[in-house]
Amino acid sequence: MKPTFLAVTIFCVTVTLSHGQSTAQRPPNIVFMFADDLGYGDLGCYGHPYARTPALDQLAKEGTRFTQFYVTGVTCNPSRTGLMTGLFPARFPKYAADFGFGERVTITELLKKRGYRTSHFGKWHIGPDDAHGTYGIDTVQVIGKSRDKTTGDTGRDDDLYSAAIDFIRENRDGPFYVNVWGHATHFPVNSADGLVAEFNDVTVDRNEFSPTMQHKFDECVKIGGDLDESMQQYLGDVYQIDRNVNRLLKTLDELGLRDNTIVVFSSDHGPAPVILGKQGAREYSKNMLGYAGEFRGGKHEQYEGGTRVPFIIRWPDKVEAGRVDTQNVCSFIDWMPTLCSIAGIEALPKKFDGEDMSDIWFGADRPRTKPLFWKTSSTGGTPAIRDGKWKLHLPRKQRGEPELYDLSIDPSESNNVAPEHPEIVKQLSVKVKAWGATLPTKYTKTKDKQD
Repeated sequence: MKPTFLAVTIFCVTVTLSHGQSTAQRPPNIVFMFADDLGYGDLGCYGHPYARTPALDQLAKEGTRFTQFYVTGVTCNPSRTGLMTGLFPARFPKYAADFGFGERVTITELLKKRGYRTSHFGKWHIGPDDAHGTYGIDTVQVIGKSRDKTTGDTGRDDDLYSAAIDFIRENRDGPFYVNVWGHATHFPVNSADGLVAEFNDVTVDRNEFSPTMQHKFDECVKIGGDLDESMQQYLGDVYQIDRNVNRLLKTLDELGLRDNTIVVFSSDHGPAPVILGKQGAREYSKNMLGYAGEFRGGKHEQYEGGTRVPFIIRWPDKVEAGRVDTQNVCSFIDWMPTLCSIAGIEALPKKFDGEDMSDIWFGADRPRTKPLFWKTSSTGGTPAIRDGKWKLHLPRKQRGEPELYDLSIDPSESNNVAPEHPEIVKQLSVKVKAWGATLPTKYTKTKDKQD
């Protein structure tokens, strides 16, 4: 007997509703773009007076820009270790760049089990094994940077962004998770002439930068740099990041993926110094003019300039557009629990240091429940803590005095108020020492590494 019109109609509606339900339940795609050594103040939307970052500025307008977002380490591997594992990097007795994460479960493994196609393009620096499948990452392409100047207006991150775009096209049916970990603006900054030419009109007015930037200008000049030329070089490198971000965002639009894709852009820690440690004034060092805004310090330092980074997130109709979150204190230590909450992953590791910040990503205001800690992976490393509005730095190797800053009124950490608040110093010191007691008493590296 032939089916009736009513029966056919009911069947079609049922199929349509079933398809719509499965689409609605599908977790979002996630694209994570991570710059290297980019300063808090290196983007137009974060206050740089000369940077041209139209794509990232637009991304901020279409999503939420955070002003109190932190990394988990002040050099490259520790920063990546914290976000990948949900553990403060000082918890690892073996340096993860040399030995990997051991048995620790990563966010990519959890997403893989959830049905994500996972991928990684660009800088690795999270262990000796970069084969496909490592840490649950289906596709791993470690695309390196060249120390030689690129030609024309080619950016040093062009190839890795192209590979990521190809992956997105191939996996458009999703869900997918993509690490796009660039090399700019890591040393050496040696931008192509075509990129530098975009900034030939830039003349540095030192008064347009914060007092914390002046020492870097002094060092640039001291080693023979020309401020205008060095700034143009640096801005060219930042510009190529923005141009690549624009290519990726356009791809999402072309494929109709904008609405169900979380896009995040950030940096692994603060900007590198002009004079690089004991190696002195190396070639191109004068071009390291990354800007931390009003914040003190940069790469290798646990002051705000080394730990506070730009963080932009877009997810249409979920993350508020045009919002600037100045209140909430968030960190990449929260990356794992937050993404797991959004993706519907309930089986998290028994131990992790972050907290689910998805409500804050979606617009809530609340204090974080766990303090943030920083410490290098060495027994003599000096820890720092942020708890509420307070930031405490313990004295180096138990010499000197503790430094306490009220970040609500002194974000540049210029006024040590430890003598005026001994009770706060005591309270925070107890927390730091209790945390320190849970850390390894010995650390192993294959060789000394700085980033």
